[in-house]
Amino acid sequence: MADADDVRRIALSLPEAVEKLAWGMPSFRVRGRSFAWLAEDDASISVKCPMHERAELIAAEPEKFFIRRGHDDNFAWMRVRLAAVDDIEELRAILLDSWRQAAPGQLAASYEDA
Repeated sequence: MADADDVRRIALSLPEAVEKLAWGMPSFRVRGRSFAWLAEDDASISVKCPMHERAELIAAEPEKFFIRRGHDDNFAWMRVRLAAVDDIEELRAILLDSWRQAAPGQLAASYEDA
């Protein structure tokens, strides 16, 4: 089962990623843009997700992916229950995808080429 330490380790291993406390919660950013947030209880994370993909992911795996109604409705973010993540590689893929959406194009492309 993935936990907050895994999130922190993976997120901070991505190029130019930094951790910043915001609204009392750890956020992970690349060049000032957020790509992940740890929930206050460390049981879930918020990650960037295009709106058109979000509904499909939530419908396919509602025990893993969700939104907080009234808070996430109009934003390209979704939440991931850490206890439902299959393994560390899946967590890494989720965080990497979110990082790529937040990172400036040239930085994201240089990481893909590495």
